[in-house]
Amino acid sequence: MEQTLYERLGGKPGIKALVDDVLEAHMKNPAISARFLPYRERPDDLNDAKAQLCAFFGAGSGGPEQYTGRDMVAAHRGMNISMSEYMAAIDDIMSVLAAHEVDETTRKDVLMIGYSLKGDITNQ
Repeated sequence: MEQTLYERLGGKPGIKALVDDVLEAHMKNPAISARFLPYRERPDDLNDAKAQLCAFFGAGSGGPEQYTGRDMVAAHRGMNISMSEYMAAIDDIMSVLAAHEVDETTRKDVLMIGYSLKGDITNQ
């Protein structure tokens, strides 16, 4: 039986580890760090963002989580995210997946989901 994307990402603990590392990568990436570094000074907001991202990725990958946050358009409205910023974030995600030794097929599945959201996130 084929595993769901949720299972291939390691379920709830795997997704939590990925989210933690992706946000850390975003904070270190000069192309997008300005958008994420303020979270370091607001740990409650950082924890809330991590919880929302875990729920989003969990629900979106076939897990039992319930995502109750805003849709992608509403969440990114007014942020004026450029294509280069979007690609920097995607690159961080892909690098973290590789560092966690997520298999190539699963990385490609995540990449396709990321690309499907591009129009909802960017100003392009």
